[in-house]
Amino acid sequence: MLNHVGIEVSEMERSRAFYAGALEPLGIKVVMEFESAVGFGKEGEQGPVPFFWLNARGRPATTGAHYAFGARTTELVDAFHAAALAAGGTDNGAPGPRPIYHPGYYGAFVLDPDGNNIEAVCHTAG
Repeated sequence: MLNHVGIEVSEMERSRAFYAGALEPLGIKVVMEFESAVGFGKEGEQGPVPFFWLNARGRPATTGAHYAFGARTTELVDAFHAAALAAGGTDNGAPGPRPIYHPGYYGAFVLDPDGNNIEAVCHTAG
């Protein structure tokens, strides 16, 4: 099981603002910050639990990757999509059922500022 993932970004402030807006409907927020890294996650019983990191350490930006964030309801998937677009993302697949993956799969896709495919998915739609 994955514990956390990190991606390199081309412009930290732009990416931080995008992810803060896009992930807010899913209850995911900035929980840690360092000079060249921002950790998104949730508050746990023993403090913040970051599981998605943005890094700006002068390396080439991560591009073309796909990251999916779980949503409890289809309404949260819809809210993610709207928030991600409002935060500067580019539509890459409107919210809706994706039965090709499995019955009950409901997802939405947005490209982040560096061209990564960001998804919110609910596996219990219907």
